[in-house]
Amino acid sequence: MLSPQRTIVRREAGIYALERALQRRGFTLVAGADEAGRGACAGPLVAAAVVLPTGRRGEIDGLTDSKLLTAAARERIYAEVVARALAYSVVVIPPTEVDARGLHVCNLAAMRRALASLTVRPEYVLTDGFAVDGLGVPGLAVWKGDQVAACVAAASVLAKVTRDRIMVELDAEFPAYGFADHKGYVTAEHNAALAQYGPCVEHRYSYVNVAAASGRDGSPPRARRPVSAESDRPSVVSSGGVVSPGGIASPGVWSSSDGVASGGAEAMARAAAGWSTVGVASEQQPRPPTWVGEDGQMKGGQG
Repeated sequence: MLSPQRTIVRREAGIYALERALQRRGFTLVAGADEAGRGACAGPLVAAAVVLPTGRRGEIDGLTDSKLLTAAARERIYAEVVARALAYSVVVIPPTEVDARGLHVCNLAAMRRALASLTVRPEYVLTDGFAVDGLGVPGLAVWKGDQVAACVAAASVLAKVTRDRIMVELDAEFPAYGFADHKGYVTAEHNAALAQYGPCVEHRYSYVNVAAASGRDGSPPRARRPVSAESDRPSVVSSGGVVSPGGIASPGVWSSSDGVASGGAEAMARAAAGWSTVGVASEQQPRPPTWVGEDGQMKGGQG
């Protein structure tokens, strides 16, 4: 039996080569997904998904991994992606969920839900670093995907800009920590503020430096302790588009794992509503499409 034909794409071929190769194989709608805030000890985890159009309209000047761009370049590319994308979505996971469910679980679930939220069904999915299952379409996890796939790079920019804007909002609520400067990542100044003031509700108590500063000997508050295996099962979407108990809180709800709004929730909700990302109240979410697997949540993107 003959093996299927393989396509080899070299990294030096440029950021659009991988998607073009997939399109030549018949996959016209290629979605990319990435996250921002995985390494931060404060603030939300943000994931985004993007489908760029084919041809010249899908080529955005200077597009690359968001971490390699200046803040001004990210803002410019953010606006270009929003204007040109066939579909895009952003999902924000508050730190309470990261503590309760674990970083990696939240990372995969956030990317899955961002992909499921697209208003067009992708024919192929590219993700940065980690494979995301349960989507019902073929996909590939690409090492440093935000540097070699345009749709992943676009998603990284949406996630990064969204998260940075949230951290600036949170800085106004919690000025002692310097969130607007370091965006919740570990720096000497951030650790000094933690030592002086202790953590606030926007910190991730499951992180070593935060746990040490909290004086809880590494034990997070009860509402943030890891959930049981029972509630870690794949979530099921109800007819209203709301993730059932055990799933990550719906975007726009901004609730902690015990159902009580966390500090900074209002800032996140205000910010999301103004950025045309996921910020729709759970009762207004449309029914998810039939192709979505576990943890799916439908959300309109850019037409």
